[in-house]
Amino acid sequence: MVVQPQLCKTALYLEYFTVIYALIEAVASIAVGSVAGSVALVGFGLDSIVESLSGFVLIWRLKHQSCSCHEDQQEQIERKAQQFVAVTFFILGVYIAYESVTKLLMHEIAQPSFYGIVIAVASIMVMPVLAWRKQVVGEAIGSKALIADSKETLVCALLSIALLIGLGANYLFGFWQADPIVGFIIVIFLFKEGYEGWTGSCGCCNHDD
Repeated sequence: MVVQPQLCKTALYLEYFTVIYALIEAVASIAVGSVAGSVALVGFGLDSIVESLSGFVLIWRLKHQSCSCHEDQQEQIERKAQQFVAVTFFILGVYIAYESVTKLLMHEIAQPSFYGIVIAVASIMVMPVLAWRKQVVGEAIGSKALIADSKETLVCALLSIALLIGLGANYLFGFWQADPIVGFIIVIFLFKEGYEGWTGSCGCCNHDD
C-alpha cells in the first residue's frame, strides 16, 4: 500500500500532541490531587505519565518504520520498551491500590476539588476527538499500532468520566468514599494495561503494520 508522507506526519503530530497533553494533564492532576488529598486525581495523573511513555514508544515506532515494516532489531527494542511501560503500570497500580485502601480504612477524606473537575471535563472533551483522528489516520496508513493507540485514548476518555463522577459526587454531595472507589477503578485499568502491554495482546506490538 502506497502511503502519503503527509499522513505519516499527521500520525506523528497526533502522538506529539498526545504526549504533551498527557504531561500537562499529569502535572495538573498530581498538583491539584496532592492539595486536595485525592487519590483518584493523583492516580489519574500518574496514569497520564505512563501514557506519555507509551506515546514516546509509538513516536519512535512511527519514525523508524516510515510507515513500513520494522527490522528484527527494531522490533526487539520496541518490545522491551513496551514491557518497561507495562511494568510501570503494575507498579503504579499497586501504589494506587494501597493509597485507596488506606484512605477508606483510615477515613482520610479528600477535599472537594473544582479544578479536578475541570481537568476531568477537559479530558472528556479532548480524548474522544483525538481517538477518532488516530483511528482515521491509522486506517489510512495501515498502522495497527496507531489504531490500537486510538482505542487506548478512548479508554482514557472513559476513565475521565469515572474521575468526573467521583470528584462530582464528593464536590456536590460530600460522598468522599467516591474518591478512593474511583482509585480502584484506575487500578483495574492500570493492571489491564500492564497485562496487555506485557503480553502484547493489545495489538500495539503486532509488526505487520
